Amino acid sequence: MAVAGDEPESARVVRHIRDEILDGIRKPGSKLVERDLANELGVSRVPVRDALKTLVAEGLVTPRPRTWAVVREFTPTDIADINEVRSALEVLTFKLAAQRHTREGLARLRAALDAEFEAARVDNAIAARRSAADFHEIVTELAGNHLLNELGQTMRSRIRWLLVQHDDLMRVAEEHRTLYDAIAQRNVALVGELVLDHMETGRYLHGTHDAAARPE
Repeated sequence: MAVAGDEPESARVVRHIRDEILDGIRKPGSKLVERDLANELGVSRVPVRDALKTLVAEGLVTPRPRTWAVVREFTPTDIADINEVRSALEVLTFKLAAQRHTREGLARLRAALDAEFEAARVDNAIAARRSAADFHEIVTELAGNHLLNELGQTMRSRIRWLLVQHDDLMRVAEEHRTLYDAIAQRNVALVGELVLDHMETGRYLHGTHDAAARPE
């Protein structure tokens, strides 16, 4: 595994911009100008250009002519499309995780859950949302299905964006704890019911988060 100092410059730039988009630092519709980003990050324009191409492919950035782009503004149709695909995959993923998880995998899931609770208790929204998204990604790993992993990688950034669109940090953490307990007990039927309820909560919280973000 490469250490941080060995990370390619383009990968570092991608990660930095991606995190700022997912954390809400760079708002939908905001400009991403190659020259400005290069100056801000202390790099040449080449890794910035490559990073923007990667983020376009991930669905987080919309290209504009020449040397700039904008943070993608997800429409209600976009969100409905993501939710439809996610609904089809999530129940299967969580059920497989309940059947196939290992002790080591369950420990990693517990660590993500504990981090989410710790952040939620002190109202650290960025950390809590990141840990909540980590929880879902670890569940995908625990499912032990290579095709699911490939599909998850294709949609990872868009689903992660959707998962952080909420303000009720503790409610999401509590639902994750209930899911964790069911996975740990290998209760596949209960996991299937809980994940459907959890996705419904996500849709509701996204709606309230979106409404709160809109100007009066």
